[in-house]
Amino acid sequence: MARPTKQAPPPLRVDTARVVLAGIALWAVALVVVLLLGDRVDRLWTWTCLAAIGLALLGLGIMRWQGQLGRKD
Repeated sequence: MARPTKQAPPPLRVDTARVVLAGIALWAVALVVVLLLGDRVDRLWTWTCLAAIGLALLGLGIMRWQGQLGRKD
């Protein structure tokens, strides 16, 4: 017997810019914590936070260039 197939649910509407900005905020908080801890943590974490913030900003720039920001579908 063949089972009836279910339709796929509709895609979620997500404001990707808001998600990326929330991620930037979290990485910025992590950067502040790492800087406050000073020599008790490895400097690699400082560069990790900075790289994450930089890549997220680059992603926002690409999203703007592609016209994905501010678009209401």
